[in-house]
Amino acid sequence: MVDVAKWPVFSLMGSQELSMIRKASVFGTSANEAIYITKDDEVYVFGLNCSNCLGTGDSQSSIVPKKLDFLSGRKVVSLSYGSGPHILLATEDGELFAWGHNGYSQLGNGTTNQGVAPVLVSANLLNKKVTEVACGSHHSMALTDSGEVFAWGYNNCGQVGSGSTANQPTPRRVSSCLQSKVAVGIVCGQTSSLAVVDNGEVYGWGYNGNGQLGLGNNGNQLTPCRIVALQGLCVQQIVSGYAHALALTDEGLLYTWGANTYGQLGTGNKSNQLSPVQIMTEKERIVEIAACHSTHTSAAKTQSGQVYMWGQCRGQSIVLPHLTHFTCTDDVFACFGTPSVMWRLLSMALCVCVRACVCVCFLRAEHDDFLTVAQSLKKEFDNPETADLKFCIDGKYIYVHKAVLKIRCEHFRSMFQSHWNEDMKEVIEIDQFSYPVYRSFLEFLYTDNVELPPEDAIGLLDLATSYCENRLKRLCQHIIKRGITAENAFSLLSAAVRYDAEDLEEFCFKFCVNHLTEVTQTAAFWQIDGDLLKDFICRASRCGAFKN
Repeated sequence: MVDVAKWPVFSLMGSQELSMIRKASVFGTSANEAIYITKDDEVYVFGLNCSNCLGTGDSQSSIVPKKLDFLSGRKVVSLSYGSGPHILLATEDGELFAWGHNGYSQLGNGTTNQGVAPVLVSANLLNKKVTEVACGSHHSMALTDSGEVFAWGYNNCGQVGSGSTANQPTPRRVSSCLQSKVAVGIVCGQTSSLAVVDNGEVYGWGYNGNGQLGLGNNGNQLTPCRIVALQGLCVQQIVSGYAHALALTDEGLLYTWGANTYGQLGTGNKSNQLSPVQIMTEKERIVEIAACHSTHTSAAKTQSGQVYMWGQCRGQSIVLPHLTHFTCTDDVFACFGTPSVMWRLLSMALCVCVRACVCVCFLRAEHDDFLTVAQSLKKEFDNPETADLKFCIDGKYIYVHKAVLKIRCEHFRSMFQSHWNEDMKEVIEIDQFSYPVYRSFLEFLYTDNVELPPEDAIGLLDLATSYCENRLKRLCQHIIKRGITAENAFSLLSAAVRYDAEDLEEFCFKFCVNHLTEVTQTAAFWQIDGDLLKDFICRASRCGAFKN
């Protein structure tokens, strides 16, 4: 699990201060500047303050966190940093703020004056809701909720995508072949830009001297150009390093291209690649990739949670993906990045850090006295020695603690009332759910974790819907998304419709459309309910899936 104290810049903060952090980003040429957001949506900064990148209104560095009052209460959804450095920050309301280095108008305010404090970037963005931001070394990009891409700042290689090499002082929509496309993701290299659109196509523009645009050549591009080598693949995530890029498809396949001086492509050599090449072909499905424009490091996480790293790692060049002991890609950059910056805005909601909280468990042996609360609960799950209740499913028993179930689940709070028969029972029979599904549910109540294959996660989704466990429902949807294949896609779509999981339904539908030929050849497609099949064909037709 991620602990922000792994980044040296946070090492002077006390445990109480660290426990209040909800989101954080470490940046700067030596990873010596940081910004973080607390659980109360207060924004704090500290560090060197190069080019006024802390936004405190002065040029003074600070080893003690300072609050940016101007941003108090604004819910931050996206943050990125450049090499100047300059900072872009987007809020939940769709507002865009910028500060720091501005020698090339990368703040988008129409000037080249240093931004000593956060300013609202509004030029050409009125009535637009910004959902994501990205920074190159001295250029900037923003993505709106309608899928439009805007860019501005330094443009010596065409990285703004305007068709020229003139610097762009204010946000300008990147049009050309993106005009009619709906972008869903944006990233920047040092002087290059990439965008992925809703049908899984990837477009690149800007500097291409190392092949970082993946176009099969090394000529710069002044406007977006589709990466033809990825045709037929549906890309879900893209990331960019200093001069290399990675793409992850909806089937968990990983492609890399661009500069390879440090082995950051993971191909086993140090030769640049002008077009995408697939790596980690012998590994299991990849579910996350990581890189950032200030480093030559790459990382990936597999479906089972294994984390690999390669490229420049603390001065070494690792040319093949190396299996680590880490549990998330963020740790790779904390421990091996050069500099040890964060590759994304780190959310503590996704990477929970369980800090030292002494829990003396009097029911266990003396050597267990220093387990945390979380560790103690996990250890007591399905323990017949301390349990006061057991469930029987398919002839198998699961041992639990009534108090824990009542604390963690509304369904059990209601069940263990005097007017329910179950309140007086020592054994409760369950016949509507399978043993693996119900065990996973109970274990979730003790651990907050779910480990199930996608097919079993459907059953757990059914249970979560029945018990009104919305967080568990979201976790099940996440598992199903990560495990979708052409073989099971239509079955998963059917389950999403049946359990009213709208987000999952949309995801499965898009996957089926993007892999239509393979999906329609599966048994699940032809065994499905007639009304659902008819509805799918009608929706797919409206999307143009059956056009020649």
